Amino acid sequence: MSWAVSNEELEALGQRIVADGAGAFGGYKVEFGELTLHAALPRIVDALTFLRDHQDLRFVQLVDLCGVDWPQRERRFDVVYHLLSHTKNRRVRVKLETDEDTPVPSVVDVHPCADWYEREAFDMYGIFFEGHPDLRRILTDYGFHGHPLRKDFPMSGYVEVRYDDELKRVVYEPIKMTEWRNWDFLSPWEGDERGYAPKILPGDEKAGGE
Repeated sequence: MSWAVSNEELEALGQRIVADGAGAFGGYKVEFGELTLHAALPRIVDALTFLRDHQDLRFVQLVDLCGVDWPQRERRFDVVYHLLSHTKNRRVRVKLETDEDTPVPSVVDVHPCADWYEREAFDMYGIFFEGHPDLRRILTDYGFHGHPLRKDFPMSGYVEVRYDDELKRVVYEPIKMTEWRNWDFLSPWEGDERGYAPKILPGDEKAGGE
């Protein structure tokens, strides 16, 4: 049995939500069989409350909340909410834009499970959530510097961690790179003789010592 919703149905749903949302939504888009709603940042609590409580929508479950980094934009971050309606068997995505300094209203009072999701977005991207009951890091350590999922975060990080036997505690020190490599991203292996890969791969010349 197929539960797919046609693009025409999603278009109609998006139009209705924007029209009935009392200004909480700035627009919508239907792509790849999915409906994405664009929410006004100051109205995100109103937007998710409307989607949850409207009898014809009932998007009662927040499945996920995450950040996306677009460093070339003035407002570099998207905050993305994925919602599920059990009674209507539909999913919807809600997006808003923010920057490093503008906090996003917390939706913990609407969806309590947003607690840890918002902490993760804060930890990984540095997105602030105003009104969150306990906004602190959740995946990195308390002394961690920076936000690892920002696209300008160095792959080496900023500090390294080690246990100091004299101090009898963990210490943080600036990262020290003792060796730099010039990665050319070419394969050093010969082509797969079993036929699972082309007989000649980029970089195969290295196997011959060239």
